[in-house]
Amino acid sequence: MNVKIQDVDFKASNDLQNFVTTKVEKLERYYADILDAEVVMTLIKPETKRNKKVRITLSVKGPDLFSEKTADTFEQAADEACEALEIQLKKLKDRISGR
Repeated sequence: MNVKIQDVDFKASNDLQNFVTTKVEKLERYYADILDAEVVMTLIKPETKRNKKVRITLSVKGPDLFSEKTADTFEQAADEACEALEIQLKKLKDRISGR
């Protein structure tokens, strides 16, 4: 899977990029046919609580899967977005396998 990370209104550190890449790559456990993943991290202005937004789009055969979460940290938002995508991937896999 190819993971593309885009940061808007800030410069993401290598540690943050590695964290997000690792989280997204773990989604392949639930569905192996993920083609690409696009992650957009946005810093919402003005500076307030819950001003970090992560949007993840997964390209799979069929319709793309999408999750967007806002939290106090980018790591927390990425965790929540990946959890939502896990559920979507499990449902997709069940639908394809005919369960």
